[in-house]
Amino acid sequence: MLWIPITVAAAGFQVARNAAQRSLLTGAGPWGATLVRFLFGLPFSLVFSGIALLLMPSDLRVTPVTLAWAALGGTMQLGATAALLTAMQRSSFALGTAFQQSGLPFAAILGLLVFGDHLSLRGWGGVLLASAGLLVLSWPRTGEATRDWTAAGLGTLSGFCFAISANAFRQSALALDPVHPVPAALVTVVIVQAMQSAGLTLWMALKDRHSLMAAVGSWRVSMGAGLFGALASAGWFIALALSPAGPVRAVGVVEMPMAALAGRRLFAEQVTLRQWVAGSVTALGVVLAAFG
Repeated sequence: MLWIPITVAAAGFQVARNAAQRSLLTGAGPWGATLVRFLFGLPFSLVFSGIALLLMPSDLRVTPVTLAWAALGGTMQLGATAALLTAMQRSSFALGTAFQQSGLPFAAILGLLVFGDHLSLRGWGGVLLASAGLLVLSWPRTGEATRDWTAAGLGTLSGFCFAISANAFRQSALALDPVHPVPAALVTVVIVQAMQSAGLTLWMALKDRHSLMAAVGSWRVSMGAGLFGALASAGWFIALALSPAGPVRAVGVVEMPMAALAGRRLFAEQVTLRQWVAGSVTALGVVLAAFG
């Protein structure tokens, strides 16, 4: 059950990273804010993986299977991050985070159908309960349906892409070394972030140089986003190496109350009573899924 506290810690770091990225949206746009997560996180990930390999030597074998899963997961994560940040811009920091959690049922179903990851009956009950809470949480407010539905659509797309990436990262780490999950997970982070940094930097240099320069120019905030992003990725990847993606995504919903508090303190955002009740229902589902 070590994956549970690791997932909670990763969720906290992810909230901090998302807050830093959101502050970059105005100048760098969604793709520039997405890039800093990988480009500025890569040096930290290299350090983390180096320490892990020194402390826990393992027989890592980079194969085409490892790289293929890493490439699929990295591509899905790029699109998911850009969609998530745009959803936050169109709604709020807390609700954008809630929309992202739509990846919970997707991750559980994909894990079952594609990879044969099984949950208990109680675990599936938790996934369904958490998903119902998320649906209520993200339902549009009266008078703002168009704006909210656009944000919800982008957030759901983000969740679906995150679900694919979570399962792909798990398979990549298992292909790298199924016996030593921690170093395998951290080296997988480095492989994925190197691919993402190179690909997105090249694309932006050709298509959106202004956003690229804005992201690099805001290096202090970008460095913070990179550090928190590297810590979050390390936690998520280790948890996914230790457990199927469905339960990990379920426990990761703990990110929602963290985001609500951060949105209130950093961006002066309010959370309604309905959202708090729905969040409590979701939290109950998380507990059932985690210990199912």
